Amino acid sequence: MANLVKYPHVQEKLYQEIVSVVGDGGKLVEMVVKEEELQRMPYLKAVVLEGLRLHPPGHFVLPHSVTKEVELDGYLIPKNAVVNFMVAEMGRDGEIWKDPLEFRPERFLSGNGGEEGFDITCSREIKMMPFGAGRRMCPGYTLALLHLEYFVANLVFNLEWRPAVGNYEVDLSEKQEFTVGMKNPFLVE
Repeated sequence: MANLVKYPHVQEKLYQEIVSVVGDGGKLVEMVVKEEELQRMPYLKAVVLEGLRLHPPGHFVLPHSVTKEVELDGYLIPKNAVVNFMVAEMGRDGEIWKDPLEFRPERFLSGNGGEEGFDITCSREIKMMPFGAGRRMCPGYTLALLHLEYFVANLVFNLEWRPAVGNYEVDLSEKQEFTVGMKNPFLVE
């Protein structure tokens, strides 16, 4: 939501996609985006994936140990060494992503130089892994994605999100706790 406030053109584009699928009902009554309508909103999915790429809920996955000595990209990893993956850095890697620190949901849309049928499960390749990868991937990732899309769609459809009045600017700085959260309060009106 912070990215949608920081980049109002993205919020407006998302709102227009939602209205094109759901209709605005004259906005006389509060409407709800239904689960079955989410499948017809590719930009919504792109917004959610771009948010997860830049701001995964955790910067690390559970550490693993190698069972035998192995060479990885020119580095020798000794047997029983503990290995961890820097999830956030994967999603911000300039060798994988063009303009990696830019919030650009279009990168996940087909036909825009985007990720054709992006594979969040990492079964083809690993470009980002907000839910882990392989056999230890979060078993609830599909439910999490569904809920993220559902909540974002309904929040954007029913409310216009703007930064708080005054000199407030959305600060996307993070702080590491059990999960990663915003370092400074997110203020909207």
